[in-house]
Amino acid sequence: MSRLLALSTLVFALATTPVAFAAPDANPANMPAGSYVLEKTHASINAKVMHHGYAFYHFRFDKFDASYDYDPKDPTSAKVVVTVDTKSMNTGYAKADEKFPVEFLAADKHPTATFKSTKITVTQANKGTMTGDLTLGGVTKPISLDVVFNGAGKDMWGAMRSGFSATTTIKRSEFGLTKYVPAIGDDVALAIEVEFVKK
Repeated sequence: MSRLLALSTLVFALATTPVAFAAPDANPANMPAGSYVLEKTHASINAKVMHHGYAFYHFRFDKFDASYDYDPKDPTSAKVVVTVDTKSMNTGYAKADEKFPVEFLAADKHPTATFKSTKITVTQANKGTMTGDLTLGGVTKPISLDVVFNGAGKDMWGAMRSGFSATTTIKRSEFGLTKYVPAIGDDVALAIEVEFVKK
């Protein structure tokens, strides 16, 4: 019994011991082809909007998903799809979280926002712009994001991982979301940090 226990302990230790850390490769041509899905524990969508001209009010979305298909021979052909639960708007203030999703995002009628990429343009070695259709509040409009490819590689447990940072600013009035404009700003700045794992 003691030998069996010792063997089980050894197998568990080998299975859970991380490999040495290696910095991600920021050359998109070296990222393996395949389908990548969001690693939700290391992803965030944060936003800010000006409050009465005094300071920016910050919030985030707690529930969202994303995926993309990738071919290193043609990086700009990648197709990115994102879905956001607009009811998951989180301000850190309970009373606001009850009202704001409906008031500012029409979450009662449109509980899901989506983004589907239509074009990717490389501007530097690991930077570019991604254009796509954002559907928010039942209205679909094209938007453009500035994107940084932070790199890809096998993580400490051997899974292929990729990471990106993206920023953009949208006008909520363009999506029919005009509550309290201009007292509460029309421009909403988004800061996105996402990690993906290869299927």
